[in-house]
Amino acid sequence: MNGRTRAPGAPAVALLFTLVTVAGACARTQKEPSSEPSPAEGVVRFSAAQVQHGGVRWSPVSTEAVVPTLELPGQLVPDEDHTSRLAAPVEGRVMTVAVRIGDRVRRGQTLVVLASAGGSAARADLVKAEAEVASKRSSLAYARTARERAERLLEAKAGSKQDFERARADEELAQSGFTAAEAELTRAQGVARQLGVSGGSDNVTLRSPLEGVIIARDAVPGSVVTPGGALVTVTDIARLWLEVAAPDRATQTLRPGGQVHFTVGALPGQTFEARIDSVGSSLDPQTRTLPVRASVANARGVLRPNMFATVLLEAGSETTALRVPDGAVVLVDEQPAVFVAAPEPDGGARFERRRVELGRKEGGSTLVTGGIRPGENVVTEGAFAIKSQLERSKMPAEG
Repeated sequence: MNGRTRAPGAPAVALLFTLVTVAGACARTQKEPSSEPSPAEGVVRFSAAQVQHGGVRWSPVSTEAVVPTLELPGQLVPDEDHTSRLAAPVEGRVMTVAVRIGDRVRRGQTLVVLASAGGSAARADLVKAEAEVASKRSSLAYARTARERAERLLEAKAGSKQDFERARADEELAQSGFTAAEAELTRAQGVARQLGVSGGSDNVTLRSPLEGVIIARDAVPGSVVTPGGALVTVTDIARLWLEVAAPDRATQTLRPGGQVHFTVGALPGQTFEARIDSVGSSLDPQTRTLPVRASVANARGVLRPNMFATVLLEAGSETTALRVPDGAVVLVDEQPAVFVAAPEPDGGARFERRRVELGRKEGGSTLVTGGIRPGENVVTEGAFAIKSQLERSKMPAEG
């Protein structure tokens, strides 16, 4: 054994250094917080630049008194009391169709012309009846003259009573013949008028019985039509019907003479009024709905037959709701929602998604009946920019 102390081996020193280094690194890892905490679900933050670039605006909302409404699907249809569906009165060939769908027509305007054997026969009967009336009128005039002469001769003791009685019987017979001829002429004129046969033509002419708009045209030039075959349909669109299939829970609010309001997709922001004409006496056993018909005054002609409508029915007592612009409401995860803004000092803001319960829409705005509170700042513009950012934040990070 020598007098020098033996130093620790190099491998042991290296192992000790490694352990110390690892322990220090672990301690630092536990002490250092994450640089960017995960945002709360349904909340996104915009910087001032993002707010400006996205055109985001918000404003506080306040309550207002409203009456809860029930929205029902409906449809505008022609008013059958002011609609005429013209059909072929006889078999014939379509010669002319003078109108197209959408044309405005006046009363008495020619719509369709048919060439028909029935029209020729009607005209022949009319001419024959007119000739018969002329003949019987002459016979009656002659018989009347003969009776008057026989009466004068009898008074002058120059004629017999027998001749007078014969002349009077001849006059009565002529009068009967004339009356019968006039009746036949009236019948022939009615047939000709019904078929639209007039003047020197045998053609059957169909004319509009009212002023209105052509909404259907089935007649095709050159085609052969049978009696009753549809030709054209004309309706006065100044008057329309609104048809609604109302569920049984709405029947208590529907009474003949009452008023309903409705909107149509083609005219957003406008609300129209209709007067209830009739309410069905029983529910449809299949759909459990009640047929309701209302009259619509359409003097301006902005509404059209076959438009779909959304009917608004009052369905309860007065309550309160918050009104927001239609653009404030977006669908998030297939649910209606708005964004509530929390402004920050630097010009940015945090936006929280709120699921909401919606009432009716009117005048470009929507009534919200639940999900937000009065005074909260609701995003009125730029909601889709916020929704897009929210959807991106849900995507998993790459790498």
